[in-house]
Amino acid sequence: MNTTPLLKALPWAPCALGLLTLAAALPLQAQTPAVVNTVAAPSAASAAPLSPPPAADANYRLSPNDLLEFDVFGVPDMKRDVRVNASGEIALPLIGQVRVAGLTAQAAADLIATRYEEKYLMDPQVSLFIKEFTTQRIAIEGAVTRPGVYPMTGELTLLRALALSGGFAPYADVNKIVVYRNVAGGTREQFTYDLDKVRAGQEADPTIRADDVIVVQRNARRTALRDSLFSDILSTLNPFN
Repeated sequence: MNTTPLLKALPWAPCALGLLTLAAALPLQAQTPAVVNTVAAPSAASAAPLSPPPAADANYRLSPNDLLEFDVFGVPDMKRDVRVNASGEIALPLIGQVRVAGLTAQAAADLIATRYEEKYLMDPQVSLFIKEFTTQRIAIEGAVTRPGVYPMTGELTLLRALALSGGFAPYADVNKIVVYRNVAGGTREQFTYDLDKVRAGQEADPTIRADDVIVVQRNARRTALRDSLFSDILSTLNPFN
């Protein structure tokens, strides 16, 4: 019985196998035509809004698991980090538990100052600095390994945010990272960044705010070329085509 595989018996098979081998071995850069990047990095004027505004920080409401730096001016022994517990309270020297959940940092500082002034200190200058705000979130979508919603703890930049997603998926276009942001009035702003320039220090690593949506685009030409190349190879290997 002739057990020679069909692929080996067909006269066009060596040529087709050669094409398949060439496609697999050819570096991605060689498969991809030179593409001129037309997405300009944002100017200093357009990148400026990415700095977190004081108004947004002042309006933030404290929540459980937030980490705060507590200090009383002129009393260095009082300075410490305190975390808001599940009940929305923090534990402080002398006055014990104080409920701060739902308050802004300034309102909470004023409440604590009042408590200290009642029995222990004269005109205390209390400050609360938010070191971690775990209720804030960002979303990362598109050509990344692990797209999803991630908690935002402390200051976050674009490079750090993308590291949370586990790296880029195949054919990601790192020269076109888009950040969508909701602003006052219900409108949405869009910023586009070239990550190669950010990594090289040619552009600043922009600050990411809570509720930002980061989208990593796919390189459409590279994806289309890949699909076209393998479609042609499979078509050649198909004897019924």
